[in-house]
Amino acid sequence: MRALIICSDQFEDSELSEPLRQLQAKGVAVDLVAPQKGSITGKHGHKVEAGLALDEVQPEIYDLLVLPGGKAPARLQKNVQAVAIARYFLDAGKPVAAICHGLQVLITSGLLAGRTATCYRSMAPELKSAGVDYRDREVVVDGNLITSRQPADLPAFMQAIFEALGLA
Repeated sequence: MRALIICSDQFEDSELSEPLRQLQAKGVAVDLVAPQKGSITGKHGHKVEAGLALDEVQPEIYDLLVLPGGKAPARLQKNVQAVAIARYFLDAGKPVAAICHGLQVLITSGLLAGRTATCYRSMAPELKSAGVDYRDREVVVDGNLITSRQPADLPAFMQAIFEALGLA
């Protein structure tokens, strides 16, 4: 089983590090991808290595897409390749897990209208404007879409991911 985490500088540290750690602990191979290969830094100074650039990703080989929050998604939603990868996962019915501001990339895909999701509270108007039925809950699962609001929701977020992958 393989997971893809798309990120860039200014990600919310725990929203990347915790899914990475927990997925690897369950035996899932995880690739971190950014606009360019190399070191990226979180909002609170956590550094990770992106082993792949976005233009190297073959989304069909992955079983899960994770989109951490922070300030990174605002940059990534302007990246055509990041949006195309997100669109692929949504269209293919593969699990897509987004937390906090991670949904910004999905909003840009144009595929969220009519879906139910949650996000960080300050982003709720953006989600509603995209035609999403916003719910203020720690985790919302709508088909292959798994969403959470903030770092405090990580336990419920990870449980929903594991259930979607058959690893619960």
